[in-house]
Amino acid sequence: MSEPVLEIRNLNVDYGLGEQAVHAVRDVNLTLHRGEVLGLAGESGSGKSTLAYGLTRLLAPPGVITGGEVVYHPEQGEAYDVLALSDRGLREFRWAETAIVFQGAMNSLNPVHKISTQLGDVLAAHEPTMSAHSRQARCREMLKLVGISPDRMDAYPHQLSGGMRQRVMIGMALILQPQVVIMDEPTTALDVVMQRQILGQLIELRERLGFSVIFITHDLSLLVEFSNRIAIMYGGRIVEEAPAASLYRDSLHPYSAGLLSSFPALRGPRRELTGIPGSPPDLKGMPSGCSFHPRCPKVFEPCAGNIPVLGRPTTPDGASRSVACWLHPVVESVG
Repeated sequence: MSEPVLEIRNLNVDYGLGEQAVHAVRDVNLTLHRGEVLGLAGESGSGKSTLAYGLTRLLAPPGVITGGEVVYHPEQGEAYDVLALSDRGLREFRWAETAIVFQGAMNSLNPVHKISTQLGDVLAAHEPTMSAHSRQARCREMLKLVGISPDRMDAYPHQLSGGMRQRVMIGMALILQPQVVIMDEPTTALDVVMQRQILGQLIELRERLGFSVIFITHDLSLLVEFSNRIAIMYGGRIVEEAPAASLYRDSLHPYSAGLLSSFPALRGPRRELTGIPGSPPDLKGMPSGCSFHPRCPKVFEPCAGNIPVLGRPTTPDGASRSVACWLHPVVESVG
């Protein structure tokens, strides 16, 4: 495994304060390695987007980080905690070191400004000594890199298709050559053909430029195809993490198995889609013990009373994966 570029350690995020606070992210530990694609999957409301906004300190009120560290390892220099950065340090960190492509990103472009203006503003803010000519050249280069003709530089967003607007947003995220790109369900509003085209191009760009990706989606089939590793979230916690092939072939947590049975098999014979009965838990009143136990088909005696610890299972490939489930004893906790 390559060296880490981003380490999330015991991160906790709440909405609100005091007894009425909603615990949206609970003791999350994740490591993103240099050059890899880490998928983050789970149903709506599981805490995926909150985790992304928390680690970049983009939480809108009343969201608040109540504990943990987000340690960034730059290519040169000492590692540092993003949560301890000053306002100035945070401005230098965002977009230059870590960029994010938001949900509904193709609608995030300003409709009254040309594409060239919006791409150029990123360069003007972070590289003020760059000449106007150099900014234009960089913008043209970036559009070409994401598969858009530089002739569309002076187009307005409404003159581009949805897929082209999405590519512009990816180009904007990459224009300063960050080490980490967080993609929060960036292809949800696109048809499946355009999804595959954009994701295929993203993987090609990652191989060429060497950045790391945290890819957030509720569509596990996309992650199995495009990710190196996958982490599954439920009720604000990581319940399983494994290499993508291992998770698809042999998921350990019943929730992961339920997600996998909710989409058609990528290969082989047809199988019945079963899904997961019930609904995700209300974060204001979480079940006792394992938060998945009210919906779990394999629930047994300890599940309702005790929260399982995320750790390395006693399986042959246990060193490369982790799970939080009473069905699988762990030999080493994670975090």
